[in-house]
Amino acid sequence: MADLENEKTLRKIADAFKELAATVNSQTADMEVAPFSSACSFVSPLFGCLGIAFKFAEMDYVSKVDDLAEASKSIATLNAMLDRDIEGNCVRKAGSHTRNLLRVKRGLDMVKVLFEQILATDSISITFGQEELPPLLMPVCLVQIKQVMVATCRYKQAAINCEVEKVE
Repeated sequence: MADLENEKTLRKIADAFKELAATVNSQTADMEVAPFSSACSFVSPLFGCLGIAFKFAEMDYVSKVDDLAEASKSIATLNAMLDRDIEGNCVRKAGSHTRNLLRVKRGLDMVKVLFEQILATDSISITFGQEELPPLLMPVCLVQIKQVMVATCRYKQAAINCEVEKVE
């Protein structure tokens, strides 16, 4: 039963990031905040696999994803969210949506590196409770997360560039 639940978790991650990757690859639509935050919320159980040492990272990640989910109620796209923070001159302020987006991206980076290490090493295993994670969906999740992280980096770079233009 727990193994089936693990597969569901990884399948949810893979499916959600596959949809985000399709948006990124289309290059015609802006990334919407709601589906982005929803996809990121599926990743948080993976932090629990890392044990108590990563509890703070998990809590921080979840709070940042929750902030993005709350922001999605009034802000439609990541670009609009960045524009709003740039206009409010709060891109670098603690608690800004843009800064929370950066923290979520860093959390995804950590998961990406973890997956890469799992795929590269036979001796690493991750468990949910007493059950080991099935490795079958990990490459799918990794590819989708990587595509979305590249797009997130573009959004962050755009925010930095806009902030520099306003200062000069």
